[in-house]
Amino acid sequence: MTKLLLATRNAKKLVELDRIMVAADVHGVEVIGLDAVAPFPEAPETAPDFEGNALAKARDAVAATGLPAVADDSGLTVDALNGMPGVLSARWSGRHGDDLANLQLVLAQLGDVPDDRRGAAFVSAAALVLPDGTEVVVRGEWRGALIRESRGANGFGYDPIFVPEGGTRTSAEMAPAEKDAQSHRGRALRLLLPHITAALT
Repeated sequence: MTKLLLATRNAKKLVELDRIMVAADVHGVEVIGLDAVAPFPEAPETAPDFEGNALAKARDAVAATGLPAVADDSGLTVDALNGMPGVLSARWSGRHGDDLANLQLVLAQLGDVPDDRRGAAFVSAAALVLPDGTEVVVRGEWRGALIRESRGANGFGYDPIFVPEGGTRTSAEMAPAEKDAQSHRGRALRLLLPHITAALT
């Protein structure tokens, strides 16, 4: 069984990649997270774009562990906020990972924006870096609009206020497998799957 390091401590992302690989009938690869390897210094996410942050995280993971690594950087881009919070999505309120504060700040910033101008997209860049130096970066986007009040208990981050194009439910109201089939990270990881299977199976 070949180990693939997903450079995250987010258990939901590990489960998500596992589900996607099972759905694509990928066998012989065990996905592990950062909690399964010895700690190593993790560089801050300072790149101006999702792709740069994803690559940096995957490179650090390979250099520290010698394992093939996948990393993603994802966030919400809001049309009325000129594409922000973007790479700052996880720390938009000033505190990293405070989902509720981040969501409430975006809602407050959009308070006067009419419904027809509340377009947004979830964006995910996913990078695969191999010990031989091979690097692949892909990008997935999920367009939609932001509603004015949170709905739904699934997902995390800005999911409770994001309604995908053509839908009526937020991404936090979707079942996990349904969200995987549409989401930005699901799209990016599926684009990466052929490279993972070619390299590791």
